[in-house]
Amino acid sequence: MIEVEGLTKYYGAVRGIEDVSFKVNKGEIVGFLGPNGSGKSTTMRILTCVFPPTKGKAVVAGLDVLRKPLEVKRKIGYLPESVPLYPDMRVDAYLKFVAEAKGVTKGIRKRHIADIMAECGIQAVAHRLVGNLSKGFRQRVGIAQALIHDPEVLILDEPTIGLDPQQTIEMRELIKSLKGERTIILSSHILPEVSITCERVIIIHEGRIIAVDKPENLVNRLQKTSRIYLKVQGPSPLVLEKLKTIPGILAVERQEAFPENTYGYIVNSQKDAYIGDYVFPLMLANNWRLWEMKTVTMSLEDIFIRLVTEKDREA
Repeated sequence: MIEVEGLTKYYGAVRGIEDVSFKVNKGEIVGFLGPNGSGKSTTMRILTCVFPPTKGKAVVAGLDVLRKPLEVKRKIGYLPESVPLYPDMRVDAYLKFVAEAKGVTKGIRKRHIADIMAECGIQAVAHRLVGNLSKGFRQRVGIAQALIHDPEVLILDEPTIGLDPQQTIEMRELIKSLKGERTIILSSHILPEVSITCERVIIIHEGRIIAVDKPENLVNRLQKTSRIYLKVQGPSPLVLEKLKTIPGILAVERQEAFPENTYGYIVNSQKDAYIGDYVFPLMLANNWRLWEMKTVTMSLEDIFIRLVTEKDREA
């Protein structure tokens, strides 16, 4: 559905992106992840035909963005980082205006606008001025304008930026509800958002793609050790000492303290080592209580930091 090959953009002598290549399959939700200034918005603007690349190729819904930009725009819905809203218009009037501009057939326009407002959860504010809406509702109206012409591809640039925690959760649920109906590429620098919402991630750093994969595959590739969290009631210095004697243990780090002489520990061991066979007898032998034991995997934040650090070290 989206194919990008060797995409490069220079602003004069300044490099925006260089040799960017990736694919997004039909019906996927893919996260485009990177820090501010990494080239996410530049890539999004090329895909949405805002400006052309310096070189390279991008195909959206089977159409080349350079050769058929108007046809591409008919196939995509775009939510830029700064949502294009008119504050002095009512929500329903604004969406009617957008529907007309995007060529929605007059005979179905009214019903279609009503369906989109229901899908985006903005029926209750249909008659309010856009400028009087909360940030969360403005973002929902932004999603509605991107969906109004029933596009095959949805491109969202920082869709939850500036939202409070509850609004962020609601926006994530709205985006996930669109899965399968449309191909979605979601650009963000907020790592938990991408890990919760997206099936695959594309990680960009300093204008170059450094990883494209499912988060779990990146964890398997990058996590060199096993990590276990233990919550133990017992004298902390002695618990630390005894845990370090378990075969295969590489490091033990004490974490948070709890009441009644209870502490959390992160235990790093050799990747294929299973320490449970040693932990339980150790607890019994010392009359300590083991309140919790769980595997700790790398978060998307850990993956990102590891990849970026490796690339910086190579540079």
